[in-house]
Amino acid sequence: MILYEYPFNERIRTYLRLEHLFLRLATLMARAEPLDHHFALTTIFEVMDVGARADLKSDVLKDLEKQKQILNGYRGNPAIAEGVLDKVIDQLESCFTALNSLSGKAGQSLTENDWLMSIRSRVGIPGGTCEFDLPAYYAWQHRSATARQEDLHRWASTLAPLAESIHLLLKMLRDSGAPQKVVAVGGQFQQNLPQGRTFQLLRLSIDPALQLIPEISGNRLMVSIRLMRHDADDRLHAGSDDGAFELTLCS
Repeated sequence: MILYEYPFNERIRTYLRLEHLFLRLATLMARAEPLDHHFALTTIFEVMDVGARADLKSDVLKDLEKQKQILNGYRGNPAIAEGVLDKVIDQLESCFTALNSLSGKAGQSLTENDWLMSIRSRVGIPGGTCEFDLPAYYAWQHRSATARQEDLHRWASTLAPLAESIHLLLKMLRDSGAPQKVVAVGGQFQQNLPQGRTFQLLRLSIDPALQLIPEISGNRLMVSIRLMRHDADDRLHAGSDDGAFELTLCS
């Protein structure tokens, strides 16, 4: 199954982008080739760019605190396992403390590293990190894989509290939804959203054998999905056949 996710607000859109970058960073850092480590470094810069939004840190801290208050409201409920509840609350408190202890925006401490910032200023230029432009960076790429990985882990560690907080918040959000099997009749599907609930994320799982690509749009009142096909002309065309998929709304 291919899983697609659609955020209903800008905050969750930012969280998903950061999660995507953190997953890519972890994959690239685990590899040994200099080219992989080059793109690991550019991914760190991308995280810093996304994290440059002034209210990002405060949004994450507010969401962590909000989730903790919601879970504390379940104490004493006989249907809730107190041990599991305490474990999740401890995770929320740990993430809150670690993130709150960081000064400034995501990767703020890295901006004081002149060598890294010289690379950051060149990565947006096509071919801008050639050896004649950045000889020191070229030399770094010829160090051992272990030495480069140690540097990358040291730089990425400044972003770890944000990564762990985003991962926990998105996991809790995804766990809040219940999947339902639906069919897009003639390639089209629409559903009115129940009033009184604010959904933040839509998750859609579809069988890749169908070769259908969902185009998703939505707001607080309804969600609309159109199933498309990628044809031989390298264009997307609306599918006309019925298509089944699994839909999850998370709040």
